[in-house]
Amino acid sequence: MENQALFTGIIVILMAIGLVTEKIKPSLIVFSALFLLILGNVITIDEAFAGFSNTGMLTVGFLFIISAALKSSGLVKKIINILLGEHKVKSFNRYMRLMFPVAFFSAFLNNTPIVASLIHVIKKWSRRTNIPASKFLIPLSYSALLGGICTLIGTSTNLVIHGLLLSNGYKGFSFFQLSLVGVPTAILGIVFVASLGKKFLPRRRELINKLDETTREFVAGVIVGENYPHIGDTIKQAGLRHLKGLFLFQIIRDDRIITPVTPHEKIQEDDRLFFTGLPETIYELQKISGLKIVKKPHFNVSDVDSNKLKTYEAVVSNVSPLIGKTVRESQFRKKYNAVILAIHRSGERINKKVGNIKLRFGDTLFILARRGFGRRWYNSNDFSLVTSSINIHTKPSWKSNTALVILLGMVLFAAFNIVPIIIAAAGAAILMLLLNIISLQEAQNSVDWPILVIIASSLGIGKAVENSGLAFVIADNLIEPLNVFGSIGIIAGLYVLTSLCTWLIQNNAVAALMFPVALTIAKSNGLPMEPVFITLAMAASSSFVSPIGYQTNLMVYSAGGYKIKDFMRIGIPMNIFIGVVVTILVYLLYL
Repeated sequence: MENQALFTGIIVILMAIGLVTEKIKPSLIVFSALFLLILGNVITIDEAFAGFSNTGMLTVGFLFIISAALKSSGLVKKIINILLGEHKVKSFNRYMRLMFPVAFFSAFLNNTPIVASLIHVIKKWSRRTNIPASKFLIPLSYSALLGGICTLIGTSTNLVIHGLLLSNGYKGFSFFQLSLVGVPTAILGIVFVASLGKKFLPRRRELINKLDETTREFVAGVIVGENYPHIGDTIKQAGLRHLKGLFLFQIIRDDRIITPVTPHEKIQEDDRLFFTGLPETIYELQKISGLKIVKKPHFNVSDVDSNKLKTYEAVVSNVSPLIGKTVRESQFRKKYNAVILAIHRSGERINKKVGNIKLRFGDTLFILARRGFGRRWYNSNDFSLVTSSINIHTKPSWKSNTALVILLGMVLFAAFNIVPIIIAAAGAAILMLLLNIISLQEAQNSVDWPILVIIASSLGIGKAVENSGLAFVIADNLIEPLNVFGSIGIIAGLYVLTSLCTWLIQNNAVAALMFPVALTIAKSNGLPMEPVFITLAMAASSSFVSPIGYQTNLMVYSAGGYKIKDFMRIGIPMNIFIGVVVTILVYLLYL
């Protein structure tokens, strides 16, 4: 292996390790890898930054705006609520009724907002029917992934490969070119989950229910007696802000609830103070003269439903300013006017003092806040998901209907090759802005800029894989030996290698990194470009095994209280099944 190929391989491996550890934001990791490849003279500056003007990447940006405009119509949510039905509906039918509509909408819309809006619908339905949401949230993400492989705009991965084909002088995908393989694959994948796959899904209680059950262990209540020396002092002056392992989150004064509690709130006699913390640190309160411990504080998060207060679940997004900061450093209470009762990570409660927990991407925060918190932060990039029992306001019906018409027009213009897909998407986004279906501020907030940075940077890294000769090394050593099985062996090898990469690396990055490998395979074996790159698109979108590979997996991973092993139990057989289906279909249809 030549020095440049070895250097590029090391950079890609270090990038993958960085992405898995989640210590640094993914966009920064991928861009840093690109920067190192420039310094190593593997790619020129022009080659490195060509991805930032790639048509596929730009089309993805416009589609974020279009999807955001349609998200608030509530159309998908209404349909799914009706189709899920009540408890008497058979399990197989319920999976089919959930997954087919989600797959259909995901074929034409950005599936991230679809999944985000439906998580809340499914969780409410699961409480009503007493069926664990964990049985349906992974299938929700999978159906979004399967729908994405059906059309050019179904997922950003398809657009990345489309843009790379164009930039390399080849004909890109037509709008429905992927449908010939994608649609039957999606149908069979959904049937697989509804029949066999559902047996691998865990029955996990909702995180909010877990919190209800353990609240008694983590909440202590005290009454302020007449001999308490700090009556009339502020919380800060009384030293109640920095008790070891304890956090004051609520005061009940007469019949009034005060939360969040500011440092300047003055303490009065007979106040009932509620602290959350670790059981072993609650004894700290017993040392304070004038505070009487309430043996049964009668606090239950599920009972907090007054006219002023509600409990919420919020999942920290991958671009949140909270990442890397402790709760205290983030000034969460001041910024959001809310208090964090507990934090769950990978389905388990973090048993530390809340204020000292350093927040990570994907953490689920259990929040006590005034009504309206959900509406204020629902579309914020700080959180990838905010759920509660409130109803999120939707836009007027004429805006929703107009947005649907514009979407249909975009699809028709692109499908019949009247204009290139990037022009159709840009035109649709501009129309929605001009008609005020979505405001300029909403449009800016809707674009997932870090994802675009990852895509653009990955395209440059993919060029480095080609320039360095690493693509040839991978193709020659890992895939070419399968040539003894003929073209079906090559296709199967490409699918397996690409799919394995999605276990560790985000799917758009995988598509860009594997593009030069696929190009080398096609040229060296004399294979047509179409089946090779359709296989690449299908494999890069087959992110079933790991929550890391695709954003919708990460969203349901946090919301459903899953563990990585839950994804592996159903994801590995799912990946094998989809791999067999794709390989056979590509071989029969094209080779």
